[in-house]
Amino acid sequence: MEITPALQPNSIKQLPIVCSGHTRPVVDLAFSKVTSEGQYYLISACKDGKPMLRQGNTGDWIGTFQGHKGAVWGVSLTDDATKAATGSADFEAKIWSTADGQEVHSFTCSHIVRSVNFSSDQARLLVSGSEKSSKIFDLTNYTNEPIIYTGHEGSVRHALFYDNDKRFVTASEDKTVRFWDVASNLEIKRVEFKQTPVSMELSVNKTVLTVCCANKVSFWSVLTMEKIKEFEMPTQILSASIHPENLAFIYGGENCNIYKCDFMTGAELESFKGHFGPVHCVRFSPDGELYASGSEDGTVRLWQTTVGKTYGLWAVQAEPATNSVM
Repeated sequence: MEITPALQPNSIKQLPIVCSGHTRPVVDLAFSKVTSEGQYYLISACKDGKPMLRQGNTGDWIGTFQGHKGAVWGVSLTDDATKAATGSADFEAKIWSTADGQEVHSFTCSHIVRSVNFSSDQARLLVSGSEKSSKIFDLTNYTNEPIIYTGHEGSVRHALFYDNDKRFVTASEDKTVRFWDVASNLEIKRVEFKQTPVSMELSVNKTVLTVCCANKVSFWSVLTMEKIKEFEMPTQILSASIHPENLAFIYGGENCNIYKCDFMTGAELESFKGHFGPVHCVRFSPDGELYASGSEDGTVRLWQTTVGKTYGLWAVQAEPATNSVM
């Protein structure tokens, strides 16, 4: 198979942008979509309890959301990046204004909030926690009781809206991924795994679901709720992300490296070292020009999809580079 030129391996050395500031492991990342101003943003979740907002294409720090009293496990941005959501070990899910960093509202939950996800219409927020259930909160009226979806037998680690927010999908420590209908409150599909699915991501167009379990990464059609393909990798995978055009996917895990692979065949295209601890989360930017990684070492790093291309803070390198951009 011919590899798309934009994703071909490049002999120029990768120059990651290293985003410091966190003091403990970075465990989740989320990009906004490209806004009407042509910008996009990145938010990071960290065990230090201080989620950070950054300019997506440069990594420049914009601000830190102050208010949680425990590790922050999950983050989400609205498509237009005007609001952020965070879920924490302090049993709270918070909504923030990204314009001034102020807390808009805090939802008190009965357990650790592992995941948060905005609906595309910004009218509701999906929260998952360790109480074996998922909740949908109404962001138009904070006094409304959440809709609760039960059925899992273990902690719900991830929950994501899809199908124009008519459905959502969850991953749990009970070793299942489940698809749900929002209106009927019913589970419509259950997929069982041999081990706990540790990471889950929807493609930019919300048609392909990426699931990481042990040393395997699998891709699922959310339309049919059937597996498209699955690849076995030489290391334990903690997170994976698919390119917006489904040309390639990236993954990271216990061995601290970042890998880029061909989506059709699973063949490794490139791999890069840089982190000094396991890679807990990787995400492609909405335009596919870069991908971000968050690690046990407390840093967020930005990597070029096409190494050497002029983009953001990167410039074309005439010679192989030796230092990281800081």
